[in-house]
Amino acid sequence: MLKPTIISISMATVMAGAAISPALGLIAEAFPDASETMIKLILTAPSIMIIPFSFLSSYLTSKITKRTIIMIGLVIYLIGGVGAQLMSTIELLLAFRLFLGAGVGLVMPLSMSLINDYFKGSERTKMMGYNSAFSNVGGIITMLLAGWLATFGWRVPFNVYFLGLFIFVMIFFFLPKGEVQKPLQHAPKEKIPLATYGYALAMGGIMIAYYSIATNIALYLEQNSLGGATLAGTVVSFTTVGGMITSLLLVQIELTFKRFVIPVMLSGMGIAFLLLTFTHSVPVVMLSVCMVGFGQGSLFPIITLKALDSVSFHQGDRAVALTSSFTFLGQFLSPLVLDGLGKMANNTAIRFQYGILAACVLTVVFISTIFLFRSKKQLRGNR
Repeated sequence: MLKPTIISISMATVMAGAAISPALGLIAEAFPDASETMIKLILTAPSIMIIPFSFLSSYLTSKITKRTIIMIGLVIYLIGGVGAQLMSTIELLLAFRLFLGAGVGLVMPLSMSLINDYFKGSERTKMMGYNSAFSNVGGIITMLLAGWLATFGWRVPFNVYFLGLFIFVMIFFFLPKGEVQKPLQHAPKEKIPLATYGYALAMGGIMIAYYSIATNIALYLEQNSLGGATLAGTVVSFTTVGGMITSLLLVQIELTFKRFVIPVMLSGMGIAFLLLTFTHSVPVVMLSVCMVGFGQGSLFPIITLKALDSVSFHQGDRAVALTSSFTFLGQFLSPLVLDGLGKMANNTAIRFQYGILAACVLTVVFISTIFLFRSKKQLRGNR
């Protein structure tokens, strides 16, 4: 049961914010005085708390076992997630969302560092892919469930966070107690390599683009008279369908595209945002968000593995905390950055935001591809 137990942890983290995205329209109606950006922050507020608590989680591994940290994090997760539905003001609702983020911050880095602890080589890559895939399965289930629950009112979808109780039981019975990871005595302190920060920054940028689906799709469908909350839940779940497929095929994808795997996956995301900029068809919207999921499902585990490989083994928890922090910083900044660009251009249409993303992602693909080709020529020249 070790593998499914470790994988189950990531199911809690993937639904931290996006689980209630189908209810955003209803929450906006329940709090008419709140701004559009404020409503979106309900989705992304957990992210800002995840950042400091990810580093706290990394620090605590030298004081208490990872199993204990995860169980504490899941209790906080349950209180913050389920308790939010009882709030009567937008400020209190945001406070509980921040509390949820603290729980996720404690749990998130350990869901990946446990894979690094227990698995090596291709088995580690497979497990990282499975971890991403099954977190997306959890995303699909909870997104569809939240979309259905939203038909009963804006409060009801918060009950999807009861999944944390199921994960808590699995951790209690099946995750080994492990040992406290005490630092080596008299060992010189090693700095995190610059490359690790680069991978973390890349994760943040990808998340700004990826999370625009969760924060914008309900409003996008309403603006273009394509559907309501239930359809929004179905559409958002297609990002996780795409992510699940590429995560399961992670080893094969890496072997096929090799050094070019990152620009290839990014190009799919860029094309998807381009389609969303111009389409008026629900099936094309679903195909587009699925393509965004394709990119996320492979890019996140691949970049995480590269970050882990860039540091020594005992720095693994810090590397994961760093990439996780930038991932959730990107999640938090996504609506702020995109809404800000829309206001600067005096264009509040969601289509315009997707057009900006398409241009930015495809530009990165073009530059990174040229860089990879040049470095390949240099390697041949050196030989």
